[in-house]
Amino acid sequence: MTRVATFGNYQSALLDLMKAQTRAADAQERVSTQKIATDLTGFGRQSETLTALKGAQSRIQGFIETSRAVSARLVTQDLAMMQISDGIAGLRDAVGNVLATDSAGPLMLELEGHFQTIRGGLTMKHHGAYLFAGASTGTTPVTIDALDQLEAAPNVPSVFVNDTLRTASRVAEGTTLETGFLASELGGEVFEILRDLKIYHSGPNGPLTGKVTEAQKTFLIAQLARLEQAAAGVIDKTAQTGSIANQVETVARGQEAQMASLEELVGDRTDADMAVAITDLQLSQVAIQASAQVISQLRQVSLLNYLS
Repeated sequence: MTRVATFGNYQSALLDLMKAQTRAADAQERVSTQKIATDLTGFGRQSETLTALKGAQSRIQGFIETSRAVSARLVTQDLAMMQISDGIAGLRDAVGNVLATDSAGPLMLELEGHFQTIRGGLTMKHHGAYLFAGASTGTTPVTIDALDQLEAAPNVPSVFVNDTLRTASRVAEGTTLETGFLASELGGEVFEILRDLKIYHSGPNGPLTGKVTEAQKTFLIAQLARLEQAAAGVIDKTAQTGSIANQVETVARGQEAQMASLEELVGDRTDADMAVAITDLQLSQVAIQASAQVISQLRQVSLLNYLS
């Protein structure tokens, strides 16, 4: 004769209820996170592959962030170099007007204004760091703020305090781009011309005011040619900045494509099948209800009820 114990029935029903609750919790987690598991343990043999994929994602994301920062810096750098070019163009126009009208007029005031424009470009900052200071980004690369100081300096190189290290950025595995220029190489040539103009103005052949002499014309024609050369040098470096910006953008697009591919690979291994997860959740809820009803009914089939 087989004996049926009340305790055994309760124990079996409770175990079924606990299993159903565990299945419900697992299904609910998959539905809420849309992932198969929330830690590497839950992925079993896939964990090593996922670790490698996540590492690759982290490296590429770092390069993408670097590329974005470099692109933003190059935009500001381009603005600064355009300002320097505008200052040199202003100097050319001022000298050209003197030669065209045979009158220097307010030439020195114009030179001072264009000097300030060029100096502003050379000392421009990006996120609080000087663009053209090399590695010494916290120190202004130009130590003077007026033409008189440029004239009084022992030589032009002495007014630049940037170091010789140009800014370089690692934008991809094995790809490091030199993206920066130095204030001394951008402004050295035009500062030499401005200093010569100021010294000439203060010297025995000056001042450069009123009607200009033939000697002054000859001098100004020579400076105009030098200004043309200085302008060409800055324009060339501006073009290099544009080329570097295009290269960085191309690299960034390639990295974003790699990131999308990696995300798809990771998703194939980690994303839950939502249809299956929702079905499992519904079935487990039904199982919980059924187990609860069984436990409730067991209260009415105790042997004590029959003995009474």
